[in-house]
Amino acid sequence: MSRICQLTGKRPITGNNVSHSKRRTKRRFLPNLINKRMYIPEVDKWVDLKISTSAMRNINKIGLYEYLKRQQKAGFDVGVELTK
Repeated sequence: MSRICQLTGKRPITGNNVSHSKRRTKRRFLPNLINKRMYIPEVDKWVDLKISTSAMRNINKIGLYEYLKRQQKAGFDVGVELTK
């Protein structure tokens, strides 16, 4: 399963481990992803999401339905039909 956030599109990036002697070796920076099952009361549905913790913070601030509408408008596949 890929390490990509469904709502923000965050994915692993590459960089370097730098030792004390300044030798550089490749490494990956992975996003902090969580599998979460959330309820959308506006459409009376449960949805399974693989989201980053930053997406969870935004959901807590503005609400799940509003956040999903914004992300769907931005072109992300949110995994549920949001018609009211």
